[in-house]
Amino acid sequence: MTTARFPEPSFGDRLELIEDRSAALRAAAAVADPLARVPGCPDWSVRDLVAHLGGVQRFWAATVAAGPALLPPADDAVPGREPDGDLLPWSAQSTLVLLDALKAAGADAMCWTWWAESGTPATAGAVARHQVQEAAVHARDAQETAGAPQPLPAAVAVDAVDEFLHVGFGSMDGWPHAPARVRLVCDEGVAWTLILDETGASTVRGVPGRGPDVGATISGTASDLLLGLYRRAPWDGDPLRVTGDAELVRQLAVWPPLG
Repeated sequence: MTTARFPEPSFGDRLELIEDRSAALRAAAAVADPLARVPGCPDWSVRDLVAHLGGVQRFWAATVAAGPALLPPADDAVPGREPDGDLLPWSAQSTLVLLDALKAAGADAMCWTWWAESGTPATAGAVARHQVQEAAVHARDAQETAGAPQPLPAAVAVDAVDEFLHVGFGSMDGWPHAPARVRLVCDEGVAWTLILDETGASTVRGVPGRGPDVGATISGTASDLLLGLYRRAPWDGDPLRVTGDAELVRQLAVWPPLG
């Protein structure tokens, strides 16, 4: 199977996507009941969801601004992390604080990250990439709560699936089951092979070389694949399509933590 070349967004593209998806979250939150439970995060209300994203954006702004570090910034080094006054204006300002920090640092600036063991660079560019995913998934959460869920934009979802596989799975400890390979294929033409063994997980875009046969294949739109990875959509039925070892897919679905 021939797959499309991986569409790598630029640093500037990712800053625009952070702004766009954060605005989408606020637009959905503005029409939702602020006390309504969020289906994707059932312990949170809409207000909690907005506060979470804003706090995360201010945390990463402080992290990027601090430069290379062995530890994340202390709480007192993250100004305005808790909402003060009207929630949506505070959220909008949080997004601006993050974008300003990323622009000032530049894509190659080093900083602390939690994903150092995945092999992904600990840079402002990697933070920007992860923050697109964070804002996009939570925007979808807000839309679902407001009763108008939308698919994630394809450009966002394809890059976010790739980031989740390389960073999220790549940061995990050893796979606790028999070695296996799982193929993920998105309808937009990009595919990945997830290699699972006692060392953990690694991901190859497309088809890797020698090794065990693929035990299962999960297919769907990039948006649905990402929502499946985030446990916002089931792995074992519509809208995703699964062929091969169903038990392997069930094991995979509950293995990674959400972050």
